[in-house]
Amino acid sequence: MALLENMRIFVRVVELGSLSAAGRNLRMSPAMVSHRIQQLETHLGVRLLNRTTRQLQATEAGVDFYQGCLDVLEAVERAHSNIVTGSTLPSGSVRVTAPLGFGRRILAPLVPEFCAANTLVEVRLRLSDHLLDLLREAVDVAVRMATLKDSSFVVRKIADLRRVLVAAPSYLEERGRPQAPADLTDHNCLLLRFPGTQQFQWTLLDKGEPVKLSVAGRFDADDGDVLTGWALDGRGIAMKPLWEVAEHLASGALVPVLPDHPPEPVMLAVLYPHRALVPAKVRVFADHMVPRIRSALTALSPDTMV
Repeated sequence: MALLENMRIFVRVVELGSLSAAGRNLRMSPAMVSHRIQQLETHLGVRLLNRTTRQLQATEAGVDFYQGCLDVLEAVERAHSNIVTGSTLPSGSVRVTAPLGFGRRILAPLVPEFCAANTLVEVRLRLSDHLLDLLREAVDVAVRMATLKDSSFVVRKIADLRRVLVAAPSYLEERGRPQAPADLTDHNCLLLRFPGTQQFQWTLLDKGEPVKLSVAGRFDADDGDVLTGWALDGRGIAMKPLWEVAEHLASGALVPVLPDHPPEPVMLAVLYPHRALVPAKVRVFADHMVPRIRSALTALSPDTMV
């Protein structure tokens, strides 16, 4: 058991990139984490980590051992689940992250049904419009609306989502309606800010070809629902997934802007860290949610998905 625990500690150190971060995650002191890594290196007879005052990096042997640790720990978790439940039923906590508005309106209502069908699984939902680091934050599953390029994750596409530029009629009456994408530079654009954002760019389609525009505005926020509220109040033009504003478009509270130059669609997907053995609790969560999310989006607006 000591060896398995040391392997778990080593995995967290590699994933979080430092002894102190792993210690905080595991509720251990950095000194104890370092001691356990040294025990592991002594047991194996190889150096697993190169340490300097500024950084920590896995050695070549450490990278190979890290992959082996993932396989072993996943197999142990699967075997433990089988013994405890007497079957292959999934069990344990699933830590899930999703965007704020999507999580509130689409994902959260689906969680009770999932838990009723999987009585041994608990869902820990963390909603944020920030793109959390799955490994650093110890997240099992993420639902993302973004361009996904990281091949270290399993990506299960749900749909490509239509996006629209919207504004309140009162704003357009006051400021005028843009006739071409370049006109957006004369308007107050409502902007979604992420950590480290230096400038804002919107990509619109012109006869099917993407055109990038630098945009600016007096208001930005890290919560997409705040942008919708500002748009409804006549504060500016917002870029939103169609499903988020479909009811406001239907009521006339918001109207489309530049409908002949729509924003590029954005992919909606479920993703989780790549493993040789995907935990059953993660697999059944994804299997359950993917078709139900599609149905929920279609119910909001049949034109939501491309």
